[in-house]
Amino acid sequence: MDFYFKKMNTKYDNGTVDYYLGEQQIHVNELIGNEVEFIYNGQINCTSCGKKTKTSFAQGFCYSCFINAPQASPCIIKPELCEAHLGKGRNVEWEEKYHNVPHYVYLAISSAVKVGITNGQNLPYRWIDQGASSGIILAEVPYRRLAGDIEVALKEKFTDKTNWRKMLTNDILEGVDLEEVKWELEETLPSDLSQYLSENDDITEINYPVLKYPTKVTSVNLEKIPKFRKKLMGIKGQYFIFDDNTVINIRKYTGHHIQLNF
Repeated sequence: MDFYFKKMNTKYDNGTVDYYLGEQQIHVNELIGNEVEFIYNGQINCTSCGKKTKTSFAQGFCYSCFINAPQASPCIIKPELCEAHLGKGRNVEWEEKYHNVPHYVYLAISSAVKVGITNGQNLPYRWIDQGASSGIILAEVPYRRLAGDIEVALKEKFTDKTNWRKMLTNDILEGVDLEEVKWELEETLPSDLSQYLSENDDITEINYPVLKYPTKVTSVNLEKIPKFRKKLMGIKGQYFIFDDNTVINIRKYTGHHIQLNF
C-alpha cells in the first residue's frame, strides 16, 4: 500500500493511545506483533507547495518553503520570537489564526521533566507525539509569544527537548509529583508571567501500545536502507519500534512516498 507520509494521527481514550497512518487512516495498533515492510522509492513532495524536492527541510518542506512558509518560520522552534500579536509574521493571516490565539505552557515527564508549549487545540496530542508518560498544564496565555517567554524563563530548570533514546527504551523518570512541581514555580516566575499559571491541575497519564521495549535503540535511515522488513513491537511518540532494537521516526519522513506492506 502506497503512503504519502505525514505524522501519525492519534486518538486518546482513557489513558490509551491509538495510531492511524496516512490518508487511508490505517489503524497501526492492529499491525503490532506482525511483520511490516518499508519500501522507499526516493520521491519527496513538499508538504506546503506540493512540488517535488530532492531534500526535505524541517520535516517536509522544500528549501523555498522552508525559507518562506509560515509553517516553517523561526518562531515555530523559538516561540519567544513570535510577533503574531503585533500583526507581523511571514503570513499575517496564518499567524493570526494559529499563533495569535490561546496557547498552553506545559510540563511533561519522559526521562526528565520537560517544559513545552502548544496551542489550545493540541493537548494531549502534543504530549503523545513526544512520547511523554504524563503531562500537566502549567500556564494558559492569550498568544504564542507569552508562552515562549515562560518557556525561556524555565529552560535553566527544565529541558525543552526529549531524549528520544531514553523515551524509546522506556527509561522514565519516576517519583515526580507534577502538580507539586508546577506550583513551586509560582515563586520562580516573574509576576508578569506567573499571573498566567493555570488553575487546571489535572494530570494526564498516557500508555502506549508496546509489546516489548528495546534495551537500546538504533534508528533506521531510509536514505541508506530504502527497503526492509521487520516485526513491529510497538509505537511510542511518532516512532515504530521493531524486534531487533531498531526504530524509525515516521514524522522524520513527512512528504516521502513510501510503500508499506503488511
